[in-house]
Amino acid sequence: MTTRNNTLLVLLTLILSVQVLSAQKTSGNPLFDGWYADPEGTVFGNRYFIYPTYSDVYENQVFMDAFSSRNLIKWKKHERIIDTTAVKWAHKAMWAPAIIEKDGRYFLFFAANDIQSDEEAGGIGVAVADRPEGPFRDYLGKPLLDKFHNGAQPIDQFVFKDKDGQYYMIYGGWRHCNIVKLKDDFTGFEPYEDGTIFREITPDEYVEGPFMFIRDGKYYFMWSEGGWGGPHYKVAYAIADSPFGPFERIGVVLQQDPEVATGAGHHSLIQVPDTDEWYIVYHRRPLSETHHNHRATCMDKLEFDEQGLIKPVKITFEGVEKRKLKR
Repeated sequence: MTTRNNTLLVLLTLILSVQVLSAQKTSGNPLFDGWYADPEGTVFGNRYFIYPTYSDVYENQVFMDAFSSRNLIKWKKHERIIDTTAVKWAHKAMWAPAIIEKDGRYFLFFAANDIQSDEEAGGIGVAVADRPEGPFRDYLGKPLLDKFHNGAQPIDQFVFKDKDGQYYMIYGGWRHCNIVKLKDDFTGFEPYEDGTIFREITPDEYVEGPFMFIRDGKYYFMWSEGGWGGPHYKVAYAIADSPFGPFERIGVVLQQDPEVATGAGHHSLIQVPDTDEWYIVYHRRPLSETHHNHRATCMDKLEFDEQGLIKPVKITFEGVEKRKLKR
């Protein structure tokens, strides 16, 4: 009798769980359990993907997980899509993944080792996989970029495809941001017409976490300001006619709310394909947490006004409504 009762209890629990998920109207924030930061959000096929940093002490940041969803409500965890066993030159501080699909393969750009000078081993690397959930393997067997240029620490890379099909990498910590032209096979960089390779596009108050997108023919450049470990971390933006700027700071679009969370920053955007619907994916620190690594990944709507300016984002506990992809 006890076994039968236990079986019925398990079945009832499963039914209730399914009913709760089907009745859930919004994603809730954070999106999923665990300490995760610096999220890169994107769409591959009929699934949303988020690739975050595992937020812990540097020595424990030796792997990355990913998350996928068909509706923004329920997220599936893909564990250890890459780790330092696949990247022999990386031994700590695997940060801020950026991913792009090209010719049927998925290229994951990441920073590792938190190098402080040109004499240290590490920088920005590239991994490749045949599926967006991995597993990823080291693409070059060495960093793509392992030196400082224009004062920019080689971290926080973002890969951007321009209207003409050219791929760029925008990156940089230590309050400097560079844009470089990637070779077609992502094995290195192409020089600009003037012979230079590293072009600085740093706007006022830039710290790290660059992101770029095109809307209505304009180039929107976004970045994080303030200290990542404190409450005042935030995201600002600029608009220009070229990926090279000049980018004049317009204002802040994402920041803490003393009634919700602190340290809201290092974001990315997800655009629903073939629509003008946008979501901002970011990390923040719950009010109950003070440790700098206690960061959680969240999502809220991002909207524009009639002039094309980004409306300030209200960070929420509710998150976003269910949104299935039609692909």
